[in-house]
Amino acid sequence: TACKNRPLDLVFIIDSSRSVRPEEFEKVKIFLSKMIDTLDVGERTTRVAVMNYASTVKVEFPLRTYFDKASMKEAVSRIQPLSAGTMTGLAIQAVMDEVFTEEMGTRPANFNIPKVVIIVTDGRPQDQVENVAANARTAGIEIYAVGVGRADMQSLRIMASEPLDEHVFYVETYGVIEKLTSKFRETFCAANTCALGTHDCEQVCVSNDGSYLCDCYEGYTLNPDKRTCSAVDVCALGRHECDQICVSNNGSYVCECFEGYTLNPDKKTCSAVDVCAPGRHDCEQVCVRDDLFYTCDCYQGYVLNPDKKTCSRATTSSLVTNEEACKCEAIAALQDSVTSRLEALSTKHILFQLFTAVLAEARRYTPHKRKHFLDCTNVRE
Repeated sequence: TACKNRPLDLVFIIDSSRSVRPEEFEKVKIFLSKMIDTLDVGERTTRVAVMNYASTVKVEFPLRTYFDKASMKEAVSRIQPLSAGTMTGLAIQAVMDEVFTEEMGTRPANFNIPKVVIIVTDGRPQDQVENVAANARTAGIEIYAVGVGRADMQSLRIMASEPLDEHVFYVETYGVIEKLTSKFRETFCAANTCALGTHDCEQVCVSNDGSYLCDCYEGYTLNPDKRTCSAVDVCALGRHECDQICVSNNGSYVCECFEGYTLNPDKKTCSAVDVCAPGRHDCEQVCVRDDLFYTCDCYQGYVLNPDKKTCSRATTSSLVTNEEACKCEAIAALQDSVTSRLEALSTKHILFQLFTAVLAEARRYTPHKRKHFLDCTNVRE
């Protein structure tokens, strides 16, 4: 049953190189006819063209030729294989140059009609396809690659549009290629409008019963226009696990710490750093930690310089204050007084000892001689 698919400008590129046996080529034509049956064909709906290629390229009929299924299927039945090499890159270039033009039936760009190519091949391209396929995709052409039997899967992936799992197909033989008809029907019908790439969602398209809804990647939120997305504030309160500082990073975030703290291995929490650890301060002698900051000090016998970092050896003059100088003078005066008194006491003691000796000597004499002795020594009893 034909689905009411969105209008397309659809081109089939079919490989008819020598590796495709005649009976296999007939299977390809049956596949094309069944595909036409599933499409909503018409001048204002889906237009179809067919290109046949091998070492050369032949446009069997362009987009402007047939607008009814019967005529298209009759034309497909008359296609003959070219039986030569496999110049897939040449065929893609020819589609851009000879088929997707307004003269050949492609509708103007302002109609926003998707340009779609389905390539069917069983071999490996004998020319360069990567650059020409990239140019086609850049020009807005959506490419589906169908591999059969010995087809080179890497080449199919190089040619096809993203996402590859929706644009690259493989079947074991031409005998079962018809199985892909239902797959393409699901892709092109209105039930899967997101598969055509014709939606205007900025990030994610979600099919919804013949229509679609737009959604956004994780870390983004849908704007009021229901099409575009904006990054959410992942660092808003309650949305992150950072201990101190949250830094937005392209829809995600990283954690950082305040000055004086370092990020722990869990990349979330922070620990205070030792500001007085070697290499973290510029004190010459002593670092004194003060919470997250520090001050410098000096060893005994040194004083801190005006730069508050380096130290100089202290001098005596710099250590004695006026008050201390007065104390020193008082102590010196007291010492002089004590010394004088001690000297005086020493003299009296000597005289006392001498006087005692004289009296003891005088007592040895008779009173007459004693008086005479005392008179001589000038000592009076």
